[in-house]
Amino acid sequence: MSDQRKAVGLKYAPNEDNSPTVIAKGFGELAEEIIALAKENNVLIHEDPYLSDLLARMDLGQEIPESLYHVIAELIAFSYVLQGKFPDSWVPKI
Repeated sequence: MSDQRKAVGLKYAPNEDNSPTVIAKGFGELAEEIIALAKENNVLIHEDPYLSDLLARMDLGQEIPESLYHVIAELIAFSYVLQGKFPDSWVPKI
C-alpha cells in the first residue's frame, strides 16, 4: 500500500453498464483535483486505502472485477440512501 494520495472515480449506470467502470484515476496533485471535482459535484467520496490500491491498478475504461462487486455495490447503495433514493420495496426500520 502506497502512502501517496490517490483517487479513483467509478461510473455505473445500471441500464447502460454491465458493471462499474474506472473513469478517472490519479496520484498526488491529480488525485487532489479529482477529489475536489467530486466534492463540487456531490459525488460520494469513500476513503479506503486498500480498495483504492486495487482500483488504481486498473486501466481507465476497465470494468471492476467480480471480486469487488459486493463492496462496490454496498458503496453505490449507500450513496443512493444518502441522496434519499430508496427501492420501492424497501421499508426502513423505525
